[in-house]
Amino acid sequence: MIRPRVGFLGTGWIGRHRMEAMVATGAIEVAAICDPSDDCVRDAAALAPAATIVPSLDAMLALGVDGVVIATPSALHADQAIAALRAGAAVFCQKPLGRSAPETQGVIAAARAADRLLGVDLSYRHTEAMRAIAALVGDGALGEIFAVDLTFHNAYGPGKPWFFDPAQSGGGCVIDLGVHLVDLALWTLGFPEVGAVEAVLLAGGRPLRPGEVEDYATARFDAGGATVRLACSWNLHAGRDAVIEAAFYGTKGGAALRNVSGSFYDFTAQHFTGTHAATLTAPPDAWGARSAAVWAEQLAASPAFDPAAALFARSAEVLDRIYGR
Repeated sequence: MIRPRVGFLGTGWIGRHRMEAMVATGAIEVAAICDPSDDCVRDAAALAPAATIVPSLDAMLALGVDGVVIATPSALHADQAIAALRAGAAVFCQKPLGRSAPETQGVIAAARAADRLLGVDLSYRHTEAMRAIAALVGDGALGEIFAVDLTFHNAYGPGKPWFFDPAQSGGGCVIDLGVHLVDLALWTLGFPEVGAVEAVLLAGGRPLRPGEVEDYATARFDAGGATVRLACSWNLHAGRDAVIEAAFYGTKGGAALRNVSGSFYDFTAQHFTGTHAATLTAPPDAWGARSAAVWAEQLAASPAFDPAAALFARSAEVLDRIYGR
């Protein structure tokens, strides 16, 4: 079998982690590596010594790669993805796919026009915990879902200056952390229509000012028949590294994904009936790059556009409404 030849654009820790997972599937060949950091290039080349080191995306595309994995700053995602797709390459991109819904829709349109596979690293969908909860919701075991509570408090904050420039990042903790939660809610509920959206965005404990990004946010919106509540933050005095939860409450029961002891990586899933809680999944679960592995295997099976990619716009539209744009 001829394996798809994939280029990796951005090979910091996230890019290398996704590369390692894709290589482990045996489904793809690493054809090219590009990063402005010599150290990042060196570390990536250690994982794929046969790959060609290139200075730019254009040079990567000139090699005729079948796919491009994008792990660059957010402001670059949409343009780089569109360029790759127009060159005939499939794309797997870090979140957010775009800094706004129109940017996101532009990438989706390019993927559809090129008939090329488009994936986004919405990794929490691929945890064993969320898979178990989604199965309960899908099977009707929880009844009609009427409430969803979403939380992602990060006791730390981003380490790179561009995260704090709204022109480059598209926003603060909502687009960085909240995007995962909004996606989880809509994906689990089957992407229902979203009604009214209300939000409060703060920076340093006060209302957001022009040119700032939020470090604390709350939002409420209706998704089908469910009321969804979201809270997320950077640098919160949370008493632990992180507080992460996605809880779904229905007329017959409830279920929740929760992180363990402040971990960013370890999760449980529990099924609630009355006062009883039954554990569905528990650590360990090596889920971090599972979305990348799934995309690599899908690319090997077919590079064609997957209509499910159109749904990436739904979360972006909710985020735009949270930001009031």
